[in-house]
Amino acid sequence: MRKKSKLYVTALVVSIVFIGYTTYSNFIYDPEASRFLSHKTGLKHVSLWLSIRNVHILAACAAMIAGLVNFSKRIRQSRPKLHRIIGYGYVAAVAIVDLTSGYMAPSSTGGKASSIAFNFINLIWLIITVIAVVKIRKKQVIQHRKWMIRSYVFVFTNMFIHLITAAFHQGFGLDYTISYTISVYCSIVLLLALAEVVIRTRPAVGGSQPL
Repeated sequence: MRKKSKLYVTALVVSIVFIGYTTYSNFIYDPEASRFLSHKTGLKHVSLWLSIRNVHILAACAAMIAGLVNFSKRIRQSRPKLHRIIGYGYVAAVAIVDLTSGYMAPSSTGGKASSIAFNFINLIWLIITVIAVVKIRKKQVIQHRKWMIRSYVFVFTNMFIHLITAAFHQGFGLDYTISYTISVYCSIVLLLALAEVVIRTRPAVGGSQPL
């Protein structure tokens, strides 16, 4: 199996597992988010917050799926129109994620420090995604794919945050709120670094292989 195919399969497996886990934990196991909300203080309009959170989760999952599908060699080569439609669907999903995250940011676990980080993520993710769209409209295919990789890594923000939080909280015994705040900032750095690693380890980034 080629290196690029391995990368695509890895992204596919991680996405399926994460979407399955997220769907189960948020809509079946704990739809009221009681465990997560226990770390927040002074949250008002809980029912509205939960509704917006649900839209946020669904949009994030849609972005994860749409982005992954559009990295497919088969879709990109044989169905360019479908590729374009799914691409705009991805952009719409990112916009919804950003809007809903913007609403939830002020009540983030960790207070203002976490809120600032989340708003930064919202801003940079949208900017990177818009740049990717501009590049393809200018027929700059290679640059478009590079910027799409930089954009796509942010669909894993939540996963990175919770993994890093668990490492600091359960692994090193740090307070949950402190661990969560640290993890948000760490995720920004790691996701941006991950994108650059993927880009630089793909010599044929402008080629026809998936991812």
